Amino acid sequence: MKRYLTLIAAAVAALGLATGCGPRNASVSSPDGSLSLEVSVRDGRVGYTLHREGKALLDFSTLGFELKDAPALRDGLEICGTQTDSFDQTWEQVWGEEHFVRNHYNELTVSLRERQAPNRRFDVVFRLFDDGMGFRCEFPEQPDLGEFVIMDELTEFRFPEDHMAWWMPTREPYYESIARHTPLSQMDTVNTPLTIECAGGEFLALHEANLTDYAKMSLYPVDGGTTLRSYLTPWSNGVKVYACTPFRTPWRTIIVGDTPGDLVTSRLMLNLNEPSKIEDTSWIRPMKYIGIWWSMHLFQETWAQGPNHGATTENMMRYIDFAAENGIEGVLAEGWNVGWDGEWTKNSDKIRFAEPYPDFDIDRIADYAAKKGVQLIGHHETGANTKNYEAQMEEAFEFYRKHGIRAVKTGYVNVLMDGKELHDSQYGVRHYRKVIETAARYGIVIDNHEPVMPTGLERTWPNLMTQEGVRGQEYNAWSPDGGNPPEHTTVVPFLRGLAGPMDYTFGTFDFSNPVSPFARVQSTIARELAHYVVIYSPLQMASDLPEHYAGQPAFAFIRDVATDWERTVVPQAVIGDYCVFARQKRDSQEWLLGAITDETPRTLTVALDFLDPKMHYRAQIYADGEKADWKENPYDVAISERRVAAGDSLQIRMASGGGCAIRFVPEPEK
Repeated sequence: MKRYLTLIAAAVAALGLATGCGPRNASVSSPDGSLSLEVSVRDGRVGYTLHREGKALLDFSTLGFELKDAPALRDGLEICGTQTDSFDQTWEQVWGEEHFVRNHYNELTVSLRERQAPNRRFDVVFRLFDDGMGFRCEFPEQPDLGEFVIMDELTEFRFPEDHMAWWMPTREPYYESIARHTPLSQMDTVNTPLTIECAGGEFLALHEANLTDYAKMSLYPVDGGTTLRSYLTPWSNGVKVYACTPFRTPWRTIIVGDTPGDLVTSRLMLNLNEPSKIEDTSWIRPMKYIGIWWSMHLFQETWAQGPNHGATTENMMRYIDFAAENGIEGVLAEGWNVGWDGEWTKNSDKIRFAEPYPDFDIDRIADYAAKKGVQLIGHHETGANTKNYEAQMEEAFEFYRKHGIRAVKTGYVNVLMDGKELHDSQYGVRHYRKVIETAARYGIVIDNHEPVMPTGLERTWPNLMTQEGVRGQEYNAWSPDGGNPPEHTTVVPFLRGLAGPMDYTFGTFDFSNPVSPFARVQSTIARELAHYVVIYSPLQMASDLPEHYAGQPAFAFIRDVATDWERTVVPQAVIGDYCVFARQKRDSQEWLLGAITDETPRTLTVALDFLDPKMHYRAQIYADGEKADWKENPYDVAISERRVAAGDSLQIRMASGGGCAIRFVPEPEK
């Protein structure tokens, strides 16, 4: 009987597809039933609603596209078929905040077509996870839709209330901005991720996954501010996306949680990307590094050749010695190659990516690093001249491979690529993907600065290890506004950090700045240490000068802290005020904890229930001293040890702009 009824249902569905008399709505729930989605057509427009435990998170939000020289794909639509599916798999990350990731969702595909000629078609695929949702549009091959041009994507997110949001404006280049905190209705056009604190207490994060051959999505408020509509970064001619069927858009993502930490620990975005295309990933390894970089931002040395040139053979070998002595795996050199001068951003066509300056003996340096067991990290600053870079890219990566260099930091300092296109347009997205895929062929990992916002592509291309796209440490050296306020890094993990790893480059131990005394690192030493746990990157820089670490007991934490994790938890967090992160070292029982606060001193009681209840640990604590204060005394750090277990709690006292870093080392069984 069950089989008979199934056959009848299949026949009815097939009849609907054949006659155009499909269902008027369709629905799907998350595996645990907490989230429910309904898709329907109202007055010829398709839209969706999202509920959690029966409560509306999103009211009817419509979808569609404006096309060039063709009618919009928006009105006069009908559902001509639906299909459901489920998936449950656990996969292993090459590196990450969590070793093993469960990918568990229920899927609904809604097939749409125009009721009138030319009867163009597209599908919307929805995937509901227990912690959120992703959806994208797919355009199959069809007679009346081959090559087409998208002028606007009409995706909406319609909220029932004017919630509070943490956001970054699109008008500031490279995503390097201080977050704003306002109601939705008071936002500008904003980058994603966008983090929302709902009136009912839930937390949401809106972003996208698998940005491939498309323009990045931003959002802007309409209809009184409670509806957000997508805005795609255009080409210089106004076109948003050039497409040809079959074609898929990126996933539009919504993460849902009860706490800010739930947003951080979601792996929804990674799950919406494809598995790794690199079969042998043994050469891709997380690491800590130092480099010839901070001295240039302090204007003590220069990128260009001259009496104060930073990237010299002798200076590089000094950094290699320090790295080898302290277990730091990598050393970066910026300004080593021909093309750096006072006008390099304007004359970026003169940059040569495989031609060292005469005072940078690459053969000698590479041999010395290999003998010391230290990896060299190359640097390709393009000045956003992508044509010049692409013309030399194969030669440059081969040059690095010849010298045993397996990691490259790329840069794109110029607001427009090639003088006309935006970084996060389809033009820029195509270029960045070409770099990643080319680097993979040469066995090279990428640290991309001035990037397009990450969207989880590191799952598919794990050689894309980290990116900037954040207002990082360099602003503390020269920014006219004085640098990043203490609040900044209490927001970053819950906003930009939701997109993926970020190369913030912390680790300051000397807070003086004689050349630019108006700017400084607004932190304490203990807080700088805590950042290594709070702000995630598989490539972590100890950014200060080697001489500033010499003789400093607190540097032991930087030597010891991991860069690859088994598990991540967020015991406490109030976005913009403070946060506590705890991470288990990969393939180890060792845990590390980082806690930071804004300008307000705080004392927190943190339960250690994330530790293994069957073990005892030696807690190595690096805390703010009694006299610590980011303005008056950032150097006061108290180092202590105590024995702890999973049932214990620790009181963590943090000074103004301060923090605390703890390493939990398992004690051997007696």
